[in-house]
Amino acid sequence: MSTHTAARPEPSDTSTGPLVQMRGIHKRFGSNVVLDGVDLDVDQGEVVVLIGPSGAGKSTLLRCVNGLETIQGGTIHVAGEELVHDEQHLNRLRARIGMVFQQFNLFPHMTVVQNITMAQQDVLGRSAQEARERATRLLDRVGLAEKAEQYPDHLSGGQQQRVAIARALAMDPALMLFDEPTSALDPELVGEVLHVMRDLAGQGMTMMVVTHEMRFARQVAHRVVLMADGGIAEQGSPEEVLSHPRSERGQAFLHQLEGD
Repeated sequence: MSTHTAARPEPSDTSTGPLVQMRGIHKRFGSNVVLDGVDLDVDQGEVVVLIGPSGAGKSTLLRCVNGLETIQGGTIHVAGEELVHDEQHLNRLRARIGMVFQQFNLFPHMTVVQNITMAQQDVLGRSAQEARERATRLLDRVGLAEKAEQYPDHLSGGQQQRVAIARALAMDPALMLFDEPTSALDPELVGEVLHVMRDLAGQGMTMMVVTHEMRFARQVAHRVVLMADGGIAEQGSPEEVLSHPRSERGQAFLHQLEGD
């Protein structure tokens, strides 16, 4: 795994519209309103970091983007195509969206390389050789080439999360979603996962990231979105939102972080 931190590239030209477009997103669980009319765009090549207090709707918003949660109102477009809850449509859409969760969700009875090749063959129709070559390149990219034939329970949490990232990348996604990818890790393992994510951002991958790692947000994000009470309290550059928040919710959240 390389040791440099890639420079943050600018997002791509947006004349064809944003890669992700959300308008008026409403989501509730029973009587609990989790998202209350959220509007958000993400441009090609942009890294958007979602922050905010627990229960603000950050993770739910990510899960709505790839159809893991149904919405009660609003529209979501990815690459110009509206998300609809039809199984065939969702399978096609999810093939373009990689998602990395808090838990690694690796198949324990499969080796690392088998975890990465299975969906390539089943969903993308790649041959066993093509899928393995892609997996091998990605394992090298995340610094785990020597772990290809090991089983997940022989790996550290940080290594398992890097395998999960490689598995998502193997599908050649247009968009990567990260839902607090380091929150289940011991502190000494967080850095290795963030390093891989920094490299991805430096290579121009479009990313939406829910995280409490404020240093990562400052270094990598093009835009920080502060969510609170099911909506967007404010958004802007990392400097604007993390150093000079304008909203009362932003000021309170950052004050709480400083006190932790």
